[in-house]
Amino acid sequence: MAKKKNISNNDIISFYMDYVLEHNHKPKTVYAFAKANNFEEQKFYEFFGSFEAVEKHVFHAFFQNSLKVLEQSDDYNSFDARNKLLSLYFTFFENLTANRSYVKYALEQHKNSLKGLGALSELKQSFTNYIEHLGIELLDIKQEQIDRIQRRGLKETAWLQLLLTMKFWLDDTSPGFEKTDIFIEKSVNTSFDVLNIVPVRSLIDLGKFLIKEKMHMN
Repeated sequence: MAKKKNISNNDIISFYMDYVLEHNHKPKTVYAFAKANNFEEQKFYEFFGSFEAVEKHVFHAFFQNSLKVLEQSDDYNSFDARNKLLSLYFTFFENLTANRSYVKYALEQHKNSLKGLGALSELKQSFTNYIEHLGIELLDIKQEQIDRIQRRGLKETAWLQLLLTMKFWLDDTSPGFEKTDIFIEKSVNTSFDVLNIVPVRSLIDLGKFLIKEKMHMN
């Protein structure tokens, strides 16, 4: 049988996911993996340097596919930051659910230590970059160093929240993972409520007014 020539990175990801689910372990060698899926070994290395690289890209692909679908929606593009993030969460977890068997294989034994898991490193980079450009409003301290700390803290907190949600989803046994949907809505809304800077701004303005008035009275 002639070898498959038009192999894409998505094909390799699909082959890999099927393989580990059928065998309950990763392939022994790239040669054996390519042979089992009827393509030349060199095609694998055109996209990935190792099976670990494939594993990292799987979760990155889930995220990018979710974002691509959303960005094609006029509704999503008109949303504020809170509703964009909610939409992303729901779409991303729909993708995870569609591939739940693989995700559980990849993450189940690490679910209590997801933070340092190498397989999620590309996902973290994509997700925190998304958070950085989402337009979440923070206090304007007018000090560059403090501003950097705020934004770094925002990205790390958002990442930990996503990991916590993934762990909740892994443990969720409710029909249609409805409890995860509730958890997403409550946790994202709570995060934005905590970040709401309008009351803080009002307190700052009040403080400035009182200081100014006190100076005038003196």
